[in-house]
Order: sequence, then C-alpha cells, then structure tokens
Amino acid sequence: MCWQCDHPEATRADYHDVLRRTILEHGWAVQFVESDRNPFAYTVGLHSAGLPELLVTGVSPEWAVRLLNTVANYLIRERVPAPGDTMQLPDGWEAEFVAVAQPDVHLTLAVELYGPEVRALQLVWRDEDGHSAWCPDFNKGGCRQPVLGIRGPHP
Repeated sequence: MCWQCDHPEATRADYHDVLRRTILEHGWAVQFVESDRNPFAYTVGLHSAGLPELLVTGVSPEWAVRLLNTVANYLIRERVPAPGDTMQLPDGWEAEFVAVAQPDVHLTLAVELYGPEVRALQLVWRDEDGHSAWCPDFNKGGCRQPVLGIRGPHP
C-alpha cells in the first residue's frame, strides 16, 4: 500500500518531509504511481544534483525501482544521456531515452519540491522481442508503454 494510504492523517507536507529525508540519505527517491492502465514511476531528487529526473512507464513497481536506481547511479557516476541515446539495462533489456515533454504533468512531487524548471528523461524500453514502443508489434498482448515526449535523433 502507499505511504499516504498508510498515513491518512498525514499532510502533503509530511510526505514532502519523508521524500526529503530519503533524498538526503540516498540522493533520490523513487515515486510509483499506481494505475490499472498506465502505471509509471519517476525519481525525485536528481534535480538537486543538476541532473534530469528519470521516468519509466508500463512496468511493475519492483522493476521500476530497479531500472530507475540503475540508471540514476549511471547518471551520477558516468554521464547524462541525450534524447535518442540507448542503454543496456538489467537482464539484457534495452531502453532509449526520450525528453519528457511536460514534466510538470507527470512528475508532480519533483515539481512540488524543486519548481517548474524540473526536466526529465523517460526510459522507453524494448519488449522481449526487441520491438520499440513505436513499433506496431510492440509487446503484443502485453502492457502498453505510453511515451511522454518526442523521440530524439538517433546517434
């Protein structure tokens, strides 16, 4: 269950405090947004290090945390990928980076903490057959993956 559901007496400011403590301790937090149709997750806190926040759609909470933590560590230790860049992910998956067109719509908590200048990159993952989200054969019969920005140039 979600933190806010477990703490019905708490305010939004209380949850902001929880996020700030997590960010202080770990560098960022991962926020999952539950939905039967289009679940997604995003980081909160990378902005304070001058980095874009990260977002992923269409995956389970466990997989989202694993992906976002892996890529956040990469951003901190290596470099920030450009839209259109690709990256090998855990378990042999591949993702392409897309600049999120409207971070204020999807990364609500990051914007509440850091303001409207928050920017974000979406990890657009390929299905197990190697199809991208733009391919009509993507994830046949499985979860769809909304892409929240314009596909960048391919290097």
